[in-house]
Amino acid sequence: MCKCCSRQNNCDVEEKCKDTCKLRLVLRGDDEDQGLRKTWNEPAATPADGRAGLHVRAVSGVCCGASRLQLLAKLRDAGSLNAADDRMDSSGRPSTAQIVVLATSSALTAVLYSIYRNRATTVARLKEAKKISIDQNLNSILSETPGRCVPYAVIEGVVRSVKETLSSQFVDNCKGVIERLTLKEEKMVWNRTTHLWNSTEKVIHQRTNTVPFALGSHDEDITATVRVIRPLDAAELDLETTYENFHPTVQSLSNVIGHFISGERPKGIHETEEMLRVGESVTGVGELVLDNNLIKLQPPKQGFRYFLTRLDYESLLRKQGNSVRLWKILTLVFGITACTTLIFILWKRYEHRRKSKKEKNMLEEFKEQQKKRMRDLNMDEGNVSPTSCTVCLSRERSCVFLECGHVCACAQCYEALPGPKMPHLQSHY
Repeated sequence: MCKCCSRQNNCDVEEKCKDTCKLRLVLRGDDEDQGLRKTWNEPAATPADGRAGLHVRAVSGVCCGASRLQLLAKLRDAGSLNAADDRMDSSGRPSTAQIVVLATSSALTAVLYSIYRNRATTVARLKEAKKISIDQNLNSILSETPGRCVPYAVIEGVVRSVKETLSSQFVDNCKGVIERLTLKEEKMVWNRTTHLWNSTEKVIHQRTNTVPFALGSHDEDITATVRVIRPLDAAELDLETTYENFHPTVQSLSNVIGHFISGERPKGIHETEEMLRVGESVTGVGELVLDNNLIKLQPPKQGFRYFLTRLDYESLLRKQGNSVRLWKILTLVFGITACTTLIFILWKRYEHRRKSKKEKNMLEEFKEQQKKRMRDLNMDEGNVSPTSCTVCLSRERSCVFLECGHVCACAQCYEALPGPKMPHLQSHY
């Protein structure tokens, strides 16, 4: 018997086998020593009682006509292997991380898409809004319009007071129609995660004062005006900062120690005053209505967005368009992530089903061949030795399949297999 390839007949390339077989793990069969023995360029030992040992061979090159095989694994215990440790999850179900990524990206995609749709609708309606100039014919134009109103109109003009104005509390000769006073507390907070001091601010007081005002023409000779209704409900209402001051907190030694212990260090109070000044150029977008010879610009009734900004119409449209592009990019990024994760999960599921079906067919074919072999040998299933080769049923098992850990075949049947993988991994022996 060839000491390297375990063939029954004499092998004329035994010396070649010794040179090419670089690694051989031998599981001894005697009762005194059930441990693992590693041998390098050394033939496998045969127990004294004549029982066949269990061999695991890593064959490099061509060994007695057998195909090139490379088996890599670990032998756990003497005489038994656990195949489940070296195999992937056979359930075919997605992992927890994949489910979390899919659910999170899908939810974010839905939220971002909703925001994108709203912003895109707003931009589309802004482009369709009717641009109306403030002139002497404005009253007659609205009188001839059905319902005496324009549902969504763009008005550009300058701020004019109706009766009274608001004076700045800090700047002389500064008058406006909207005044916003804000007090913010700024402090440093210790972040226990990053171990860094982070600057934060908190609004501790805010008050907004308004007086009725209207938008008039840039031409002072034109007396027609448009009264602005509910200006605080408008979006993009950016006011001009007329006063700003920072009042630092006076620190004492005891306060510094207390703030260090508490993890909060007050920096001071930031005081600002913002105003919409008289004479400022403003663009308003909303519903234009003629009510008892009074022209009003008010929030639209059809769900359109109400704008009041110091930007001109083109700048407002460009700003809203940039916002739409940003939300579109974010939606595409998270949407692609969700689709990629879903495709990957479905592909893994398909591969699992295909592999399971293939293994099931091979297992059924193997069982049929085994039954046929038992009929040819006139053997009953109960008479088959537990240590017999599951392929030929006539020789002892002598090979360990490293990828799955099963001990089920003799060396001759192993050599006859088309590849190093066992075709019936679902069986238990």
